[in-house]
Amino acid sequence: MEENVSLKEKEKAEEEMIDLAFQKLLDDYLATRHRKRVEIITKAFNFANQAHKGIKRRSGEPYIMHPIAVAEIVCNEIGLGSTSICAALLHDVVEDTDYTVEDIENIFGPKIAQIVDGLTKISGGIFGDRASAQAENFKKLLLTMSDDIRVILIKIADRLHNMRTLGSMLPNKQYKIAGETLYIYAPLANRLGLNKIKTELENLSFKYEHPEEYREIEEKLEATAAERDKVFREFTAPIREQLDKMGLKYRILARVKSIYSIWNKMQTKHVPFEEIYDILAVRIVFEPRDMNEELNDCFDIYVAISKIYKPHPDRLRDWVSHPKANGYQALHVTLMANNGQWIEVQIRSERMDDIAEQGLAAHWKYKEGGGSEDEGELAKWLKTIKEILEDPQPDAIDFLDNIKLGLFASEIFVFTPKGELKTMPQDATALDFAFSLHTDIGCHCIGAKVNHKLVPLSYRLKSGDQVEILTSKSQHVSAEWLNFATTARAKIASLLRKETKGYQKAGETMLAEFLAKEGIPFNESVIDRLTRFHNFHTPDELMAAVGSGKTVLGDADRNALKQKQGKGWKKLLSFSFGNKDGKDSKEKETAQTEPKEPQEKKINTREILKLTEEDIQTKYVMADCCHPIPGDDVLGYADEQGRIVIHKRQCPVAARLKSSYGNRIIATEWDTHKELSFPVGIYVRGIDGVGVLNEVTQVISRQLNVNIRALNIRATDGIFEGKIQLYVHDVDDVRVICNNLKQIQNLKEVIRMED
Repeated sequence: MEENVSLKEKEKAEEEMIDLAFQKLLDDYLATRHRKRVEIITKAFNFANQAHKGIKRRSGEPYIMHPIAVAEIVCNEIGLGSTSICAALLHDVVEDTDYTVEDIENIFGPKIAQIVDGLTKISGGIFGDRASAQAENFKKLLLTMSDDIRVILIKIADRLHNMRTLGSMLPNKQYKIAGETLYIYAPLANRLGLNKIKTELENLSFKYEHPEEYREIEEKLEATAAERDKVFREFTAPIREQLDKMGLKYRILARVKSIYSIWNKMQTKHVPFEEIYDILAVRIVFEPRDMNEELNDCFDIYVAISKIYKPHPDRLRDWVSHPKANGYQALHVTLMANNGQWIEVQIRSERMDDIAEQGLAAHWKYKEGGGSEDEGELAKWLKTIKEILEDPQPDAIDFLDNIKLGLFASEIFVFTPKGELKTMPQDATALDFAFSLHTDIGCHCIGAKVNHKLVPLSYRLKSGDQVEILTSKSQHVSAEWLNFATTARAKIASLLRKETKGYQKAGETMLAEFLAKEGIPFNESVIDRLTRFHNFHTPDELMAAVGSGKTVLGDADRNALKQKQGKGWKKLLSFSFGNKDGKDSKEKETAQTEPKEPQEKKINTREILKLTEEDIQTKYVMADCCHPIPGDDVLGYADEQGRIVIHKRQCPVAARLKSSYGNRIIATEWDTHKELSFPVGIYVRGIDGVGVLNEVTQVISRQLNVNIRALNIRATDGIFEGKIQLYVHDVDDVRVICNNLKQIQNLKEVIRMED
């Protein structure tokens, strides 16, 4: 009886919690500028609540709390209206219950049903066992973007809530989800202009992948907060005075660099936290005196503050006159503060600030019947993605990398000979520009004129370049182009594949004719023999070489095939036709009598794998791409051969594996006791002088008793740099070595090499 009472009390408490969460969603929606369509939102909530009744999340709370939270993000943090809120509330109904998209359409209409359908398509199999499931989902996700951009916005909200509640997941799932979030969703949010969400996704991913480093940076930020506040107050005081004189309505905000951005800079620049000088930035947000004068007001503020502090000549970023592809507008200037520190100041109007924080939702006001305003640059980006998707079978990993080029890249602005402005990703080449104009222009491109000077196809474009493409009908796509193309890589690879298929077909015909003429059967065995004879790996390579004319069939081939006449030739025929499985009887007999290899114990991916000294030597493979050592944040990957490969969590190869083969990721932790030694590289740089090398070797060999494996030092113009290969037990050893080397007076840089 008591149990029934407590169960009822628990159910009542859960119902109250659900009602409170939904009421807050309604209150937040009513506070927006959207049309007040409370009835349909309430209808969607009641439907979803009933559909998910009795289902719990891994955290133990009722499942409906997740759709409500996603709808909250959609409403408050992205700023969308009732159609999107309804779709967010219903987004898991079709996938997790017996209801269909048709049911949703009958009850809520075609627009909401279309968005729910798009969300269902891209969610299917996200935790499935198929290899490349996530890469395939990403393809589907991008395909749905062109139907209705709200699909991707709600998907990002869904991922944000999953990341906020990731603590209840198993560790291997945490790495998988955090990895694909950093690899796919954060850059996608950035591309769509959702800067605040992008930053939170990055920070949460980093927090789960590198918890200790996250806490360390968080503590250092807290410890230095008072000093930053003081710098901010002193720096902005004269700016406020000047803006008041101008009669502007404004806000001045301190913007602190995110934990993930700080860590990322520490990794790429190889510097400690104390040497990151752009942690503080200043944002001036103003109300224009007149909307037509918005741009002029930005530059007036820039001129006014440049009279107070000296601006950096190379660091003016004008995103006001030329907005980024995601709609971002602001004027960025870097000023020298009185304490000798460079501080970036971002100048933007209230409208620009809305777009920067809410992205697309701020300037694409959706009409409740569908459709959006002109998509501008983003529409062009979606068009290029669709072209990549049209390629029949791109490799899933390459596909992700090609898309990521577009997602991550900073834009540059280049001009056509007629003065038309084109947006290209940074590092785009003249060849990429040619393909962006038209595939035919790219295929026949032989060079370019940049600012009226002749340049090769590999020339990397810079902002402001005027580009004229030179073509020739005799030019064809070349495999060498893949070495320097960036955005055009997928298209070039696709064209090369089509060309190769054509050669293979022609080669097959030519080979069949040659064999028929010589009276030799056209079968698998003969083709395998010819493939080996010409040192090719596959029959396809042989066919392509024959079809393209690179390999010419002749006497040597005939002799190679006919050298075993009589008995030998019959054996060759029986090999091909006598046994269906291509093995002769002797081979079969051997196979049957051989003892079977003992089956290795299957790894449980749901548990954390302990990495002991013995296992490192016998069971697991240390990845060559990142050379992990005990103490590094690592994970395991079960490869096709059944081996467990250990990678550092931030290794670029591991990032790709987490996103495309997430079901094979294994959570790992070290359980070692300084028994084994591992090779590690240390990079040193400093001022050259007598005895410096001696000091370095003294510290390593004598003080720390570490074995030096190799030493490579060179000095130029008074500066020396070197690479030292050592044997260490773990990360703590590396830390001690680096700290001790930093004590040497003339040594200015000491870092662990990552490769």
